[in-house]
Amino acid sequence: MRWWKVLGLAGAAGVVATGAVVVRGERRRRAYTPDQVREQLHSRFAQAAAVEAAPPPAAESRLARARAAVARRFRR
Repeated sequence: MRWWKVLGLAGAAGVVATGAVVVRGERRRRAYTPDQVREQLHSRFAQAAAVEAAPPPAAESRLARARAAVARRFRR
């Protein structure tokens, strides 16, 4: 068997596997009702908004330390 035949068979197998994954994902996606999708999106948005509203205190202190270090470097 020539190398180009093996390469062609491997490519065809890859295309078939990718198609199977896409079809399975589409089937899962269509199983939800529009109300279920809307509810999921609202809950994800609420979680993201809660995380944005309250940054962790460690990040603030790290930012303050970084600003102080930069200010020290640029003092004359």
